[in-house]
Amino acid sequence: MSLIHPTAIVHPGATLAEGVEIGAYTIIGEHVEIGERTWIGPHVVINGRTRIGRENRIFQFSSLGDVPQDKKYAGEPTRLEIGDRNTIREFASFNIGTAQDAGVTRIGNDNWIMGYVHIAHDCQVGNHTIFANGAQLAGHVHIEDWAILGGFTGVHQFCRVGAHVMTAGFSVIVQDVPPYLMVAGNTASPHGINVEGLKRRGFHAEAITALKRAYRALYKSGLLLEEAKVKLEELAEEQPDVRRFLEFLAVSKRGIVR
Repeated sequence: MSLIHPTAIVHPGATLAEGVEIGAYTIIGEHVEIGERTWIGPHVVINGRTRIGRENRIFQFSSLGDVPQDKKYAGEPTRLEIGDRNTIREFASFNIGTAQDAGVTRIGNDNWIMGYVHIAHDCQVGNHTIFANGAQLAGHVHIEDWAILGGFTGVHQFCRVGAHVMTAGFSVIVQDVPPYLMVAGNTASPHGINVEGLKRRGFHAEAITALKRAYRALYKSGLLLEEAKVKLEELAEEQPDVRRFLEFLAVSKRGIVR
């Protein structure tokens, strides 16, 4: 059984799984699917072709699944997909995708999304990320697993932020950020490896040492990018975690922060 507040408006076409709770004055649209034991607070609006997984917590005044802020959008049946066990705090806004991309905005599992965060059309967000208050993603942004965006970080459209990255508050990201880095500033520049974050996630000392060496090859050696890639290949033979740098560089399209 779902627990729906009497003032909530739930379209009869919406699909609610067992144990869903809907708060006061919340509106759920026709094409919305909500998984088991997801809690939705008061004054939330969920529209569009939106699928939400299980055991999420969505706080008041959030807007999920509405049309993208893109003038090219012409009513196509694009989607928003949210995974499991995410926390989405007050005034967050996530838009559906557009026909010009994959047609879906996707948020993975176990993410912690704080207040006033905006995730625009066609963004792809991985798992275990943290978005501090006011972080903003423009369209088509990719955020990989375990990334942490500091408060009011802004990410330019089509940028990619690698796994285990940490950005300082008020950072402005206009190029791709390779994995493991700490970045800060307007525009953001690299400030070493996210050592504390890696330790907390179980990276052993040898792996962290190898990643520091990879960082020096990429940013401190004076090597051209193609020359640095050769050095990274050598390091990846000794420590597989370094290969994630190479995989990221292979798909980067906007150039990396340097």
